[in-house]
Amino acid sequence: MLFSSIPFLYYFLPAVLAAYFLVPRQAKNAVLLLASLFFYGWGEPKYVLLMVFTIGVFYGCGLAVGWAKKGAARRFWLILAVVTGVALLGVFKYADFFIANIAAVTGLSLPLLHLALPIGISFYTFQCISYVVDVYRGNAAPQRNPINFGAYVALFPQLIAGPIVRYADIARELDSRVTTWEDASCGVRRFLVGLGKKILLANQLGQLTAVFRASGEKSVLFCWMYAIAFTLQIYFDFSGYSDMAIGLGRIFGFHFIENFNYPYLSKSVTEFWRRWHMSLGSWFRDYVYIPLGGNRVSKPRWIFNILVVWMLTGLWHGASWNFVIWGLLFAALLLVEKSIPAIQKCPVWLRRCYVLLAVTVSFVIFNAEGLAQAGGDLAGMIGLGGLPLVTRESLYYLRSYAVVFLLGFLGATPLVKTLAQRLPQRAAAALQPLVMIGLLLVCTAYLVDGSFNPFLYFRF
Repeated sequence: MLFSSIPFLYYFLPAVLAAYFLVPRQAKNAVLLLASLFFYGWGEPKYVLLMVFTIGVFYGCGLAVGWAKKGAARRFWLILAVVTGVALLGVFKYADFFIANIAAVTGLSLPLLHLALPIGISFYTFQCISYVVDVYRGNAAPQRNPINFGAYVALFPQLIAGPIVRYADIARELDSRVTTWEDASCGVRRFLVGLGKKILLANQLGQLTAVFRASGEKSVLFCWMYAIAFTLQIYFDFSGYSDMAIGLGRIFGFHFIENFNYPYLSKSVTEFWRRWHMSLGSWFRDYVYIPLGGNRVSKPRWIFNILVVWMLTGLWHGASWNFVIWGLLFAALLLVEKSIPAIQKCPVWLRRCYVLLAVTVSFVIFNAEGLAQAGGDLAGMIGLGGLPLVTRESLYYLRSYAVVFLLGFLGATPLVKTLAQRLPQRAAAALQPLVMIGLLLVCTAYLVDGSFNPFLYFRF
């Protein structure tokens, strides 16, 4: 079930809110758990059992780590939890990738498993692993209530696409929380802003990328339009979902961490990854990079640590070589930035342009079906392959999507937010409800019309 869908907005969410606020405090997590399992099962009922299995295993491992007296016993339960999480990802997400590559290298005829990817498995598995690791480190107490733990893992606001919420950050709110009117109103506003990003910007830009793929009249201009459109689409798609997740969490009394902070304004690739998908970046930093030694090691080992983290970051996004190349490209850029301090002395505008170019190229690789398609798209952007600079079709779509591009450029900056904050208090108080209601009505009209409404991060 998508947040940006009529069933969610007008049936599921109102029903859950009514049940949640009517039941006594002790039953609220049970309502959230049942609602979350229903939400998950809407798309793929058979994998609800996998979700319940995952909850049970990591709940038990967390308790065992907390209760174990000896270091060896604690390490055993920690290793069991990590191995279980990696195995789940290995079987359901990466098995066919590894089988296909082994077959290609050895020449053997190996059958693929063709298992469907459980939605959100990368997100909830990482949350479960971080929970047991934090209990092992003493950063969190084990959760003894299975319903509370199940609600944490399956919590529908952030189940499908994050942000990756660490147990330690919401442990107190799981046990006891109160939703104030301020929380609820702030949550509704945040949700509707995210909904607008998704439907009015990401979906429209997604239509252009689909047109490009189907086009038989490609040009250099069209290749660049596609690259820029997808770069904006993935930002508004994912940051819009994060906004909706954070807003829903706030309505239910949870305060999730921020996941995006205007990443396209970054002046370095290092800064970009401090602003983009921040919950994933901090997860890899705390649970992979630092345990490997971080930068407190010899230079060759540090380079190795960077390469491992970014190869895993790429693989986390998908079981394909283009994702591995995408991750290693960022590793190379980060290593160059760290090794050449003079880059930071370049003019700010030049550094921002370099980051935007690097990110745009990276997302062309990211969105390709394979390395061949990625190579073709990049070649088209520099005029190789005999493509003309401009065609009638590319000019037509440039004119058609000019306003969407303009809104996308503005929406990727804090300009709109800054202008809204500068409004007089009375004017803001009067306009805000009208703007939010108007936004909901316009988004609903697009959904009723059956508009293009994919969600990119379902693949992860």
